[in-house]
Formats: sequence, structure tokens, C-alpha cells
Amino acid sequence: MVTRFYLVRHAEAEGNAKEFFQGSTETLLTEKGKQQLQYLSERFRIIPLDAVISSPFGRARQTAEAINLHHKLPILTEYDLREINGGDWEGRPWTELPEAFPEAYADWTDAMWRFQAPNGEPMGQVWNRMTAVMERLARDHKGQTVAVASHGCALRNFLCFVEFCDMERLADVGWADNTAVSLVEYDDESGWRLIFKNDASHLPKECSTLRRSHWCRYETAKEENT
Repeated sequence: MVTRFYLVRHAEAEGNAKEFFQGSTETLLTEKGKQQLQYLSERFRIIPLDAVISSPFGRARQTAEAINLHHKLPILTEYDLREINGGDWEGRPWTELPEAFPEAYADWTDAMWRFQAPNGEPMGQVWNRMTAVMERLARDHKGQTVAVASHGCALRNFLCFVEFCDMERLADVGWADNTAVSLVEYDDESGWRLIFKNDASHLPKECSTLRRSHWCRYETAKEENT
């Protein structure tokens, strides 16, 4: 019996637009983020869903509400779907981080699997809680189709687990645009399988966050901007 999970990164929030590290900080959606949700709602209009589950953070909850617009399901909250706690990085512009935290920033760019901001959550802990919560959700929603609204770093960890089963390949997952959708499946015999990842084809170009990002080294975005 196959269980399907649509994994959705939240819409653009203040940290994405102003390019500071959000982490566990509550931030508001931007006007572009609200526009992204309109396109996301239309994408999910024709996708049958049995459950909608969200991180506890507001930006993810609003994204779950958009996914759920045409389904009217109860939205469940899972604390372990939350974003990484960035400790002393939170609220700091990305441009300041290389100089302010050279060792941690070097890990972020070259060895993401061992990253931990000062006073923050280790990346390995994010990996462990994301894999654990998703495996529990697979048991709890066996045979169903479920939408999950979460965060960039949290989802990157789980997608890496599904695709590579090797935390040292986190960087190979690539960056996801805001409201990007991934699809994974689970069954008891073969385990997890990646169907597609980080697809934001529902967004017109002017609604993309990655297209205007100055710090994100996402190869697809670079190619599209050339």
C-alpha cells in the first residue's frame, strides 16, 4: 500500500525577501508570498488529499491553508516539521554571516551536514527529527495522500534522506523556491521513493523568489538568469 506525501516549502516570508536567516524566528509573509499562495492553491485544487499537515510556524501554516483551500480538511500541526533553530544566526543578514561566523559559515557552504550556528540546533538533529516524524506520519496515514507544509532546511534534510540516504550529500539536494513542491512515496516493502523534487512550475517568473536571490547558489536559478 503506497502512501504519498507532497512536501511544500512555505511561501516567501520577510527573511526570504530581505535575505536574513529566519530559522525558528516567526516572520510574516510578503505580498509576493501571498501571490505565490494563490498559484499554489490552484495547483492543489485538482490533487486529491486525505490530510494536510503543517509546521507550527505561521508562514508554514498559511501555506498549508492555501493548499487546503479547496479541500476543507482539518490542518494538523507537527512540531518536528519546524525549521532549524539558527541560534545566533537568526535575524542576521546573509551578507554578514561569512565575516561574523567564519567557521560556521564555512560548514554551511562546504560541509552542510556538520553545520551548527552558535547556540543553534545541530544539522544532524534536524535530520534525525525530520526522518523520524516522516516515518511516523507514513505509519499514521498509510495508503493516504498527504500534503506537508514545512521549511527549506528541514525539507532538504528529509529529501536528502530519501534520495541519497547520506547526510553528507545535503548540498546535492539543491535549493527550493518558496512554495516549491516535492513528491515522495512510501510503502512497507520498498521504503521511500523520490518522484520529483523542488518543482515550482506553478509560479510565473515574476513570482519566483530564487530569481532575485543574491546569496542563494542554486544552479537552476543561475542558469535561468543568464
